[in-house]
Amino acid sequence: MTPKIDIDAVTKYYGDRLVLDDVSLAVSRHEVVCLIGASGSGKSTLLRCINRLVDFDHGEIRLDGVSIEDQSFGATGLQKRIGIVFQSYNLFPTMTVLDNITLAPRRVHGIKRAEAEERARHLLALFGMEDFAASYPEQLSGGQQQRVAIVRSLASRPDVLLLDEVTAALDPELIGEVLRIIKGLKDEGMTMVIVTHEMGFARDVGDRVCFLEGGRILEEGPPAKLLSRPEDPRTQQFLQRIIEAGRL
Repeated sequence: MTPKIDIDAVTKYYGDRLVLDDVSLAVSRHEVVCLIGASGSGKSTLLRCINRLVDFDHGEIRLDGVSIEDQSFGATGLQKRIGIVFQSYNLFPTMTVLDNITLAPRRVHGIKRAEAEERARHLLALFGMEDFAASYPEQLSGGQQQRVAIVRSLASRPDVLLLDEVTAALDPELIGEVLRIIKGLKDEGMTMVIVTHEMGFARDVGDRVCFLEGGRILEEGPPAKLLSRPEDPRTQQFLQRIIEAGRL
């Protein structure tokens, strides 16, 4: 079966610095893959390469067997099919929640306002945010803003959702509510690639966990195995630091 996302020997340089070193990874339809590793290991760069927010130097990435550089995607088709959520929310402060969510569907994808708003209100209701459609980002908590950011990514009905440290900017008491939302998306069958430092979350929601170091995937496997019985010494060292910090 053709992978949903097929990353084939991707290499990326920033100037002379090698950030991704011949990375290959196949993500199946409905699979959740968690990327772990120290800061600077290439996780976020790999995520951004998947929907071409960052161009890579060598290799190929395919969505449903089609290169993401194929002209058939057009100018915005890839971003419609592969949504991404960042840790910094990136909401427009002068726009209401409803306008933040409907901006891309209306302006980029040509969806009529009424249809876009109907879809947005439906998603807000699913996420327990229906009463905040007319609110502005500054009126929301960090957890609420992150929920809006996820809703905004879902509004274009993506096939794949990329999540980049979406709990990193949240207070500890707000992390749980966002993680519950992501678990719900998994239960609905959303294909996801998640960069996370929350090892317990990776264990609970991931179908597979990949450990990156130096721009390479050094080890991958089911969460129960990789997080409990890693084989690579560098994976062992990384997880030992996580355990000592009380995060696993």
